[in-house]
Amino acid sequence: MVSNYSPFMVATYVRPLPVMVKGEGCYMWDIENRRYLDFMAGIAVNALGHADPELTKLISQQSRTLMHCSNLYHNAWTGELSKILVEKTRQSGGMHNASRVFVCNSGSEANEAALKFARKVGYSKDPSGAKHEIVSFRGSFHGRTMGSLSATPNEKYQKPFAPMLPGFKYGTYNDEESTNSLITEKTCGVIIEPIQGEGGVNVAHHSFLQALRDRCNEVGAVLIYDEIQSGLSRTGSLWAHSIFPDSAHPDVLTTAKALGNGFPIGATIVSEEVSSNIATGDHGTTFGGNPLASRLAHYIVSRLSEPELQQDVLEKETLFRKGFADLQRLYPDAVVEVRGRGLILALQLNQDPTPIVTAARERGLLIVTAGTNTLRFLPPLIISNEQIEEGLAILKDAMEAVIGKGEDVSATKGQQEMAPAGR
Repeated sequence: MVSNYSPFMVATYVRPLPVMVKGEGCYMWDIENRRYLDFMAGIAVNALGHADPELTKLISQQSRTLMHCSNLYHNAWTGELSKILVEKTRQSGGMHNASRVFVCNSGSEANEAALKFARKVGYSKDPSGAKHEIVSFRGSFHGRTMGSLSATPNEKYQKPFAPMLPGFKYGTYNDEESTNSLITEKTCGVIIEPIQGEGGVNVAHHSFLQALRDRCNEVGAVLIYDEIQSGLSRTGSLWAHSIFPDSAHPDVLTTAKALGNGFPIGATIVSEEVSSNIATGDHGTTFGGNPLASRLAHYIVSRLSEPELQQDVLEKETLFRKGFADLQRLYPDAVVEVRGRGLILALQLNQDPTPIVTAARERGLLIVTAGTNTLRFLPPLIISNEQIEEGLAILKDAMEAVIGKGEDVSATKGQQEMAPAGR
C-alpha cells in the first residue's frame, strides 16, 4: 500500500512502516491488526483518546446539519466556543483578562494570528513602525508557516527558507538576566511556551515568566503564551500557566492540538486591550470557526475542563514518575533526568533515543522523541492506571533490549516533529 501512494505525496515526513487504520480509547491498530498502546496521542492531540463515542456522534449530527457557511455569516457554534474558552480560562485561574477569541484551523495559524495582533498593537502605539520586534526563545517550536517559523530559532528548519521575516530576536530560555536587553522599546511582542514541547519538555521557571511579564509591561509589549501542546489540562490545570498568579499571565494565549482531538482547529485568546486594536479586515480565515469544528471543540473544552479529569492527570503523573524512577535506578548512566508536568513528561537520555522508540513500537508501544536525546510521553488524558503500567513494562523491555543487552535495533527516522538544531 505505502509503495503505491508514496509517489503521490510530498515527502515532508519519513514514516515507519505500520499503516494505522483504527483507534479506540488509548489503542491503535495497524493494517495487519497489530495493536499499539498510544503514549503520544497524535503528539498531544487525542486527549480524549481515539474514537470518543460522544465526538463521533456530534460529528455525525453536525455534518448532517451545517458544516460550513463562511465567516460572512454568524453560526450557532463559533460564539459558543469563544464563550466557553474565555469563561473556563478565567475560572481555571488562567489568563485573568481573557476576553475574546479568534478561531482558526491549526496551531501554526493560531500563532500567526498572535504575531499579527502583536504587530498591530505595536503599530497602534507607534505608527512609525519602529515598535515591530518580536522576541522568542531557543528550543521553541511555534509552527512552520513563515511567521511562526521566524519565531522558531532552529537553523535546520529556517535555513532552507531564508531569509526569515525581519524583526525577530532570540533569547535563551529561563535566562532572566537577559530580559532587559532582549526586550526593548522596539519590542511589540514576546512569544514563549510555558513548557517547550518539541524542544525537549523544558519547563519555564515562574520567576522567568514573571520577569518577561514585568518587562513587557515596562515597554508596552504583548506577552504571548503558546500553550498549543501544554494546554487544555495536560499539566493537570487547564493551562500550564494557570498555577501562576495574575501578575504572570499573558495578553494572548494560543491553543490547538487537543482542542479538536484530531479535528483541525486552533484558537487565539486575547485580552480586551489587544482586541481593541484589531479592526474589521485586519485578519481572517475561510474555514476557521466553522460550525462542525466549533461544536466539537465546545464539547472537548467542556470535558477537558472538568476538575475530576485534571485531578486524574496529576495522579497519573505520579504513576509515570514512579516508573521513570525505577528506570533511572536500572540505567543510572543512560537516564539523566525526568522533566515535565502532568502528562507532558520526558526522559532525558545520554544517547540517541530513536532505537528505543523503534524497539517500543515493535513491542506495541508508541512514544516519540523531542529536543536532543529526549524521550517524550504525551498519552491521552483518559489513560487508565493499568494502561500506564502496561506501557511502562513495554518501555522497560525496550530499554533493556537497547541499553541492557545492546541489541542492534535500527532506529527509525522521522519520529519527531522537530529535529534538534544542527542535526
